[in-house]
Amino acid sequence: MKKISIIGAGTMGNGIAQVFAMNNYHVNLIDLNSNSLSKGINSIMTNLDRMIKRDIISSDQKRATLDNIITTMEINSAESSDLVIEAVTENIEIKLKLFKQLDQICSKETILATNTSSISITEIAASTNRPEKVIGMHFMNPVPIMKLIEVIRGRKTSDETTKSIIGISETIKKIAIEVNDYPGFIANRILLPMINEAIEALNTGVAEVSNIDSIMKIGMGYPMGPLQLADFIGLDVCLSILEVMYKGFKDSKYAPSELLVNMVKSGKLGVKSGEGFYDYSESKKAELVAKQFK
Repeated sequence: MKKISIIGAGTMGNGIAQVFAMNNYHVNLIDLNSNSLSKGINSIMTNLDRMIKRDIISSDQKRATLDNIITTMEINSAESSDLVIEAVTENIEIKLKLFKQLDQICSKETILATNTSSISITEIAASTNRPEKVIGMHFMNPVPIMKLIEVIRGRKTSDETTKSIIGISETIKKIAIEVNDYPGFIANRILLPMINEAIEALNTGVAEVSNIDSIMKIGMGYPMGPLQLADFIGLDVCLSILEVMYKGFKDSKYAPSELLVNMVKSGKLGVKSGEGFYDYSESKKAELVAKQFK
């Protein structure tokens, strides 16, 4: 496999594109929105410049990485790819439509992967005529830093496809761990109920935001508290994953906290919106910078 298409130039998509391009793969980064493509490439350039400052890569490696990436708004450009990785919004209808389209565009040998964090691989695969070649590749955010890829087998994913994806994951210096297709898989099935419980503890007045996060960091050794992590993931994404698990397992322990639901309804989505459990507005950033120079 040498030609990879990534569909979606957002945070996950551009991170995946960067990692493959840094490891000498020819990457076709596809998004229907030209602004998203521009932002995606700018994010990659910013990440690479940061790596140069830390002496992780050279300027030549930056140029080679960028030379390995082509951007386009044409979905048909994925037709000659060995592997297509979908990294669009966590919406089942959008994914089903996209995979049906990719199935018609791509060679029968092409593996179709999804970066979904919770949606059924089996259901996505059923929208194609190649369920044995459909698989989940759940990258962790931020992609260039986090080592794990959760490799999810659908009910009809073949051993050959699974071995290929584990192999290609190793070539981009990631650790691929195989799981089976159940709502939330492993990472989010364990993580999201913890985040949800932290939100409910806040909602019922057990402790304040900073105290909840500090207890989990100091007492449990977590690098980031659950509420701060929820802001980083995106509260809308957290809600979507919990809803998938609640629907899939029909178990009340996965029911999203009322506070989480209301925050998403009010547009408080975390880092991406500038406000969640913490304030990420420009004025707050300026205030933090000012304190550093006092």
